[in-house]
Amino acid sequence: MRYRIMRLMIFFDLPTLTPNDRRNYRLFRKALINEGFLMIQESVYVRVTVNRKSAEFMERRIASLCPSSGLVQSLIVTEKQYVGMKFLVGTPSDDIRNTDDKVIVI
Repeated sequence: MRYRIMRLMIFFDLPTLTPNDRRNYRLFRKALINEGFLMIQESVYVRVTVNRKSAEFMERRIASLCPSSGLVQSLIVTEKQYVGMKFLVGTPSDDIRNTDDKVIVI
């Protein structure tokens, strides 16, 4: 079986006007973190998957966790496309989970 590493990116803009909105925001953000997502910007989270099928499965799983109001979008890209991201301002995160290294020695 051939693996093609993919990245699932989740972008969201959720309302935070009422206490219930803020609660939904916190629960959604916590669910993303529990599913193994890494925050790369405020309201932008990314997760590595082993192939497109796995990324699509995770995308459906996240869709079931979305709050009823607001905007949540997803994007599936290959590892090569993700690594090609350019930083116009700022520097990339040094988090080991956000590298494209095939082998990580801990």
